[in-house]
Amino acid sequence: MSEIPVIAIFDVGKTNKKLFLFDEQYRIVFERTARFTETTDEDGAPCENLESLRLSVFDSLREVFRRKDLVVKAINFSAYGASLVYIDEEGRPLTPLYSYLKDYPIALGEQFYQQYGGEQAFSIQAASPVLGSLNSGMQLYRLKHTRPEVYEKVKYALHLPQYMSYLLSGVACSDITSIGCHTNLWDFQQNNYHTWVIKEGVLEKLAPLFSSGEVMPAAFPGNSYVVGTGLHDSSAALIPYLVNFQEPFVLISTGTWCISLNPFNDTPLTDEELAADCLCYMTFQGKPVKASRLFAGYEHEQQVKRIADHFNQHPGRYRNVEFDSNVIQQLKERNKREDTLLTSHPELLQVTVFGQRDLSSFASDTAAYHQLMLDIANAQYLATKRVLKGSAVKRVFVDGGFSKNAIYMNLLAAFFPEMEIFAASMAQATAMGAALAIHTAWNSKPLPNDLIALKYYSATHDVTF
Repeated sequence: MSEIPVIAIFDVGKTNKKLFLFDEQYRIVFERTARFTETTDEDGAPCENLESLRLSVFDSLREVFRRKDLVVKAINFSAYGASLVYIDEEGRPLTPLYSYLKDYPIALGEQFYQQYGGEQAFSIQAASPVLGSLNSGMQLYRLKHTRPEVYEKVKYALHLPQYMSYLLSGVACSDITSIGCHTNLWDFQQNNYHTWVIKEGVLEKLAPLFSSGEVMPAAFPGNSYVVGTGLHDSSAALIPYLVNFQEPFVLISTGTWCISLNPFNDTPLTDEELAADCLCYMTFQGKPVKASRLFAGYEHEQQVKRIADHFNQHPGRYRNVEFDSNVIQQLKERNKREDTLLTSHPELLQVTVFGQRDLSSFASDTAAYHQLMLDIANAQYLATKRVLKGSAVKRVFVDGGFSKNAIYMNLLAAFFPEMEIFAASMAQATAMGAALAIHTAWNSKPLPNDLIALKYYSATHDVTF
């Protein structure tokens, strides 16, 4: 039997770490999911267990290379991007993988923005709100100013996708999808590194910038394969859509964060948009993508636990709750009476509204869950609307976890009756995007045009907003 050519993709999320093998038709022929127990950094803050992640890459590859029915032609990575691995001359990590949720020292943040033009002007240049540690460049600034003895030993600061690539190739590189993603490192007006990066001497700690489609030979033993540079996960998730669709669209990529990405909106960010958590990402071709973020997946996970505990149910029960338009109508009537502040001031409506609701006021856990999804969909509507403004988009694609949630999808269709709303069913958009980015380096076949199956959701007359 002849060996099947495949590409291996490591897709590293905050919660789940996945390995996929795709064949040349982009069908998944192998997958594995792992979760690692978090560790803590020197301040006691929770963070990723970098050593567990590193060992799992090597262990997984050894297993894959032992298979006689497959031949690995290439390996690439997609991972959350706002985390840096500081390596020394020998490539060893010098610090824990600090969490992007870690509190940022207030005085140090004030010092930075005062020195480099003020928060408002800087945020416009860097196309990102002030996000503390989530602006990963600020982590590097922090290391320089609070732990100079460690900073001196840093050969390169690599974003997580590029560190994983480095593990297999031995080549340190930077990638535009990571550098251009709310890092404060990139000036979107000048389309180059921001001046502070040069003034602070930080540029010399950043590896050379590679194209997202470049590959390197592998240093890790195995068969003859090439290694991609790795991509920021949200930018990777956009690639299959850019490959398959020419008509303008917005993609809502759902996971821990729900990111509304509009690659057809090149209008500059406004002060109001920045204040509402809009920012720019970068496509793998280096073009800005206007985006808005919502911490909705995390919120959903926390509130489902709260509902399950209150009603004495298993959290897994809420994975497949059917959409009930009657329940939604009842909740809408009730909310009109109770949510006067929120309905009269929609800009105050944040995704955490449900956390303030009294669960004992709901007749059932199903009603409570519908209310959670109504709050999330309402916040999603406001967030997505911000990136639609000024563009001729008529289609919205939803991928990731919420694309399988019938309540979320039906509510989104009701909030956007003028749009075509689709749940995109695809074998792992983020991982597939990382595979497509280096298609020509491993795949002998043309790019497929049937990667994405779409399920249309229409606005129903019994639910309107």
